[in-house]
Amino acid sequence: MALALSQEALADYAEIDRSHMGKIERGERNVTFLNILRIAKAVQCKPSDLFIEAGL
Repeated sequence: MALALSQEALADYAEIDRSHMGKIERGERNVTFLNILRIAKAVQCKPSDLFIEAGL
């Protein structure tokens, strides 16, 4: 799943603070289930697709 979104744009679409999104992406913060739902909605996929893409 490859989208042409900047980290800032994804954070905006997912309604997550940009700096927090960066920390999630770098593995400095654990992502909550609520934020998984927000990210999935922002990229228009099912939350389970995010896990599959991550190999989980």
